[in-house]
Amino acid sequence: MKLLLINPNTTAAVTDTVLQAARAVASPGTELVGVTGRFGAAYVASRAAYAIAAHAALDAWAAAEAAHKVAPFDAVLLACFGDPGLEALQELSAVPVIGMADAAIRQAASQGRHFGIVTGGKNWDPMLREFVAARGLSSQLASIQTVVPTGGDIARNPNAAMSLLADACIAAAIEGAEIVILAGAGLAGLTPSLKDRVGVPLIDSVQAAMQAAEARARA
Repeated sequence: MKLLLINPNTTAAVTDTVLQAARAVASPGTELVGVTGRFGAAYVASRAAYAIAAHAALDAWAAAEAAHKVAPFDAVLLACFGDPGLEALQELSAVPVIGMADAAIRQAASQGRHFGIVTGGKNWDPMLREFVAARGLSSQLASIQTVVPTGGDIARNPNAAMSLLADACIAAAIEGAEIVILAGAGLAGLTPSLKDRVGVPLIDSVQAAMQAAEARARA
């Protein structure tokens, strides 16, 4: 199985972080090809950056499809929470396209629980509420907690953000979240470091998307 992982942020180090987290849960024999956005924000943290990221995701998909047309992909993973360009990619792609936010939210909701979302960047709160509402899951959304550092800041220095993230997860649980999504490419791989500090289960959004992409590819 061969999967294309698109990071529409322009920071290659974030792509590396996401690939590492995805490979940690990948099935044996699954190959991951990561691509980074060629233009736009270093890390998406606003509506303007989100709009540009949708274009960057389409551009990255087209370039990767052209480069790998001899050995096509079995699925595409869009590695930016909020899933910029998801519906457009799904319209164009002949294989399943899985959004990181969509996969994580549906995984949490499928367990019949009220869920919370913790992410970096204060502008994400209203954007994510709209995203959840569009999927008809607002009744299960217990809390959204944002920390001041963006996901890009967290990716550069995750240790500095651990206490902030732990406090945000605890706050989400206090507001009724029975499971909390660590949302964003920059937060990929951080659940092991936080799970013992938080009293509810955590979902790594990248790993949720990876599992969903493999399942759809097999189907």
